Amino acid sequence: MDEHSDYALEISVATQFLDEQSDPEGERYVFAYTIRIRNLGRLPAQLLDRHWLITDGNGKVEEVRGEGVVGEQPRLEPGEAFTYTSGAVLQTAVGTMEGSYHMSGDDGTEFDAPIPPFTLAVPRTLH
Repeated sequence: MDEHSDYALEISVATQFLDEQSDPEGERYVFAYTIRIRNLGRLPAQLLDRHWLITDGNGKVEEVRGEGVVGEQPRLEPGEAFTYTSGAVLQTAVGTMEGSYHMSGDDGTEFDAPIPPFTLAVPRTLH
């Protein structure tokens, strides 16, 4: 990626299995994920929408689209970061999420920032 790009985002993800909210016998596995979005570009950009593909261990894909994240549409100045935590519920102990954020720059440029796939897994289930 061009390091002098007007628009560039760094997206990092940390995940956590929420044992106390999960019910494996009822095929309910609850995960939290914390995402940090950092504006590496030269211009401010605002997150307008999110698009997720959530795939469980059975290959079932759930598509999620919506405005903003956690009820916000953060506007990031160059160098600024926004961190939020949200959750996902799967029917299996392992799954993946990937997607994109639809962004708008101050000059009206719209672009999609890809969110690379990450794994949701109950500890000790991945071999």
